[in-house]
Amino acid sequence: MKRTGILGPRGTHSEAAAVRLNELSAEKSELVILPEIFEVLSAVETGQLDAGFVPVENSLEGSVNITLDTLARSEELIVAREFVYPIHNQLMARRGVELSAVTKIFSHAQPISQCRKFLRENFPTAELITAPSTARAAELVAESAEPCAAICTERAGTLNGLEILAAEVQDNMANTTRFFEVRRRAENFAPENLDGDKALVICQIDGSRPGALCGVLEEFAWRRVNMTRIESRPARTGLGEYIFFFDLEVPAIKNLLFDAVEDVSRKSVWLKNLGVFPVINA
Repeated sequence: MKRTGILGPRGTHSEAAAVRLNELSAEKSELVILPEIFEVLSAVETGQLDAGFVPVENSLEGSVNITLDTLARSEELIVAREFVYPIHNQLMARRGVELSAVTKIFSHAQPISQCRKFLRENFPTAELITAPSTARAAELVAESAEPCAAICTERAGTLNGLEILAAEVQDNMANTTRFFEVRRRAENFAPENLDGDKALVICQIDGSRPGALCGVLEEFAWRRVNMTRIESRPARTGLGEYIFFFDLEVPAIKNLLFDAVEDVSRKSVWLKNLGVFPVINA
């Protein structure tokens, strides 16, 4: 059985999504809990784990930067699968704590942002405290003697003896997160030999050349390769220098995609193709 790293502790959205993907998959995984997303990806990169399961984008709050930045700098990691999972956030506290008494709320930065309207309307003066994960937030609330609460999964709260004060507190009921299952690049890795729904390409473009980005986009456009997402991140090599992430749908004629990627590579400072992979919905 393969060993897959996930963000812990037990009760995170990552764990819930990984458990659900396990249920849907023929190939089962032993889930190994690690405290940080970077540690999950590093364990895969060094061969300590067979795979890592990490969040990459939330429909309300956008990209998970540590995932993108690590994929961009790594020479070893590829994307094996994408999993789209609905996110449900609960406000939970110790038994006996009243909603009106809560003065501190713990959670990961992403759920805090996902619940911003709820918090503004119901807890305008409460102190918002970020934790490494929603599960850790639940642990902190369980350990505290103060009247505080956590925005977390119901499982994380239950594991720590918490009860729901307010259910489904995310601002949008269509709240979903995309996760990547990431693996090491095999010696015979060849994206053109893979089957799937999408591809992820990362490249650095010379921003000093006028129209450089436009020229890259045209390579996809004239071949009718649909781009579902484009994201830029600092290249960390100098002010104004950026890396671009392209999520691309695989067309019926796959060679159109790989021809486009080859031509984009010629127009880039560097380019990484992280593979063709299936997209699975919960």
